[in-house]
Amino acid sequence: MVEIEVNALGKKKVELRNPWIYNREIKSIVGNPELGEVGILKSGEKLVAIGFVNTKSKIVFRVLDFNVNVDVGRVIRERIKNAVDRRKDLSNTNSLRLIHAEADGLPGLVVDKYGDNVICSFDSAGADRFKSEIVYAIKELVKPKGIYEKANAVRGKERLDVKNQVLYGQVDDEFIVFENGKRFKTYLKDSQKTGFYLDQRKNRQVVSNFCGERTLDLFAHSGAFGIYTNAKFTKFVEISKKTADLIKDNCKLNNVENFEIVNGDVFKFLESENNRYDLIVIDPPAFAKNRNSLSSAKRGLKYLLVNSLKLLEKGGYLAIFSCSHVVGYKELLDISLSSSIAIGISLEVVEFLKQDIDHPSLLNVPSSLYLTGLLLKKVN
Repeated sequence: MVEIEVNALGKKKVELRNPWIYNREIKSIVGNPELGEVGILKSGEKLVAIGFVNTKSKIVFRVLDFNVNVDVGRVIRERIKNAVDRRKDLSNTNSLRLIHAEADGLPGLVVDKYGDNVICSFDSAGADRFKSEIVYAIKELVKPKGIYEKANAVRGKERLDVKNQVLYGQVDDEFIVFENGKRFKTYLKDSQKTGFYLDQRKNRQVVSNFCGERTLDLFAHSGAFGIYTNAKFTKFVEISKKTADLIKDNCKLNNVENFEIVNGDVFKFLESENNRYDLIVIDPPAFAKNRNSLSSAKRGLKYLLVNSLKLLEKGGYLAIFSCSHVVGYKELLDISLSSSIAIGISLEVVEFLKQDIDHPSLLNVPSSLYLTGLLLKKVN
């Protein structure tokens, strides 16, 4: 079996039980591992972890377990079963995340369930290497009518093929998500992520409790935030024509009648908008994929926040989100403070928001807390 020894930097990561070991944190590699091959991690002469090796990736070693004396196949099956079991009580929806990668102890494996459909992403070489075992376990434990692989671009960084494909049975092209009494049409095969932003489920409900008469939903995607508010008037702004059409369908599904859809760029929209709103939701795509893009991400978020706050009524509420762990609560608070100072107002933090419970986050896996948000009130 391949043995990888960590250097001083890697030793600190192991002590923190961080499951990602980068190439700069490795002292030596004994053996010539294939993509995703099982290997042992060493710190000095001590064997500290078992996991998956990929020397073609910046993340060379992904820890599966910090006990090296385990059967890898058995661990994978047990982790899948534990992940499925822990979500059995989630009853307010027909769609949820079954497996949240490292946060469920399964590096690089993301699995979402839409009714009887299962959508999988094998984002690491290790998960890809055990694909057949994973599919078999899901078939046995979940009993879906079909399993579909949604290949993310990150697979390219792992030197894996980026190809969507049916892995088992039949998968619906179009599907209706039921969630907290709302309904949303989505396309499972041809869509962003695995079909719907399941991670915002709880936030949609929380934010809707602070709705006034007029809602502005920026980066609206399916229109879920705006639809949840059930305001007297809602304006959606979405750049994708296909997704903007989806908002119209979803409004009809939920009997939302008084609305307007702006099919265009949010930044340009804010340059000319003069109407005022009681609730504004800003849920942009990830501006910062890594630390190198942090500064530009902060500038973009501040622009959005400053110009949205100008449209917000006194006493109104604004929710702003980041879907990158690089921009977390601290960064959002800093941006919110500087934005409020820039236009001479005060903001109250009403709620700290995060991904829903079926997307768990572990303290030793910082990237697993990737969705953070603030609900703010404009007090003067």
